[in-house]
Amino acid sequence: MTIGKIIDGKAFAAGLRDKVALGVAAFAASQGRKPGLAVVLVGEDPASAVYVRNKGKMTVAAGMESFEFRRPAHIEEEELLDLIEELNADDRVDGILVQLPLPAHINEASVIAAIDPAKDVDGFHVANAGRLATGQDALVPCTPLGCIMLLKDELGDLSGLEAVVVGRSNIVGKPMAQLLLAENCTVTIAHSRTRDIASVVHRADIVVAAVGRAEMVKGEWIKPGATVIDVGINRVTDTEDGKGRIVGDVATAEALAHVRAITPVPGGVGPMTIAVLLRNTLVAAHARAGLPAPEGL
Repeated sequence: MTIGKIIDGKAFAAGLRDKVALGVAAFAASQGRKPGLAVVLVGEDPASAVYVRNKGKMTVAAGMESFEFRRPAHIEEEELLDLIEELNADDRVDGILVQLPLPAHINEASVIAAIDPAKDVDGFHVANAGRLATGQDALVPCTPLGCIMLLKDELGDLSGLEAVVVGRSNIVGKPMAQLLLAENCTVTIAHSRTRDIASVVHRADIVVAAVGRAEMVKGEWIKPGATVIDVGINRVTDTEDGKGRIVGDVATAEALAHVRAITPVPGGVGPMTIAVLLRNTLVAAHARAGLPAPEGL
């Protein structure tokens, strides 16, 4: 039985961060300042706190300025919007990221809408979403862009391939579909209301699973030779020690007998997200300085 290739997202992300660091050094030499990334964390969610800490470390390691703003969970929405307005006006800041999710009393859509689209390195602002959908240059959500990078590195030209995206979120599913369309794929978005989802997935040369359900996509759903990108991060507690384990949206052990290549969980798409965030910040810095986009990114 042939076993599919495991795509090393950690290695690719490390290479991307190295390229970004070279671009940051060149930008700083020409502009007399470093690109700056501001991250806003509201509340004390442990997973978010770890993620923000890692972002800060990698931002500094890439040679950028890191600005971190921690606010209590009970902050008023207006106060948070005031902070974003200050960051919009701060010339040291090229990228603004508000860590999601936010507390229930804060309207996430209002917060995202308040961010200057030119500094929206998460790519969630409706202006960037619209530009992506209409084929214009835009700041693109980090996870989908990382997925496209991994796919192109593995497959080369994606033109003409049939792609199925499982999941229709604004953060991953929809922008992922737009990026695949831009690569001339034939794209289907499958979701909770899709009829006979197994047969829909089975026809795909590329499967991107981003639905948030542990091991939902079964190995037998996968067309032989397909390439699978597993975006899911789900904790399951089926281990004897009760500590649980992290799995994706794809039943990887089953899928390995069918796929050409697949991203693991963890160690696949996850490392790409922060690497692409740094890339987006450098791209935003170039655009704000009136410079062409950095090459090779």
